Amino acid sequence: MAHDLFMEVHRKLDRYDPSRPPRPWLFAFAVRFAADYRKQARVRREGLDSVPERPDPSPGADALVEDREACAIVTEALAAVEHDRRAVFILFELDEVPMAEIAASLGLPVNTAYSRLRLAREEFAAAARRIQRRRGSP
Repeated sequence: MAHDLFMEVHRKLDRYDPSRPPRPWLFAFAVRFAADYRKQARVRREGLDSVPERPDPSPGADALVEDREACAIVTEALAAVEHDRRAVFILFELDEVPMAEIAASLGLPVNTAYSRLRLAREEFAAAARRIQRRRGSP
């Protein structure tokens, strides 16, 4: 799948405006590509069981367990956010991309992008609370 994405980006590279930052353009491209991929019936569901391990061995075991648990909750809560909203949420909250760039990259009006961000925050918070209650986490 990654190879197909890179090939598609290469084919459409002439449409890229070099005066704009490449990261939002590539992210929007990847989001649309992933959405199309998910629509195909042959896609299998992958679990969210794998959480990346922290490479720094210096923290204590309790801190590592807490970090791993927090990472798993965030990953699962992100998966619960609707796909189009998740893209806006990740770009704005994690990548700190300005909303005007996000809207332009995803082909949305700015107010629609802000609306998706608000809904994504609500979905993420609700999912995180559900997951924490289910796991018995504070």
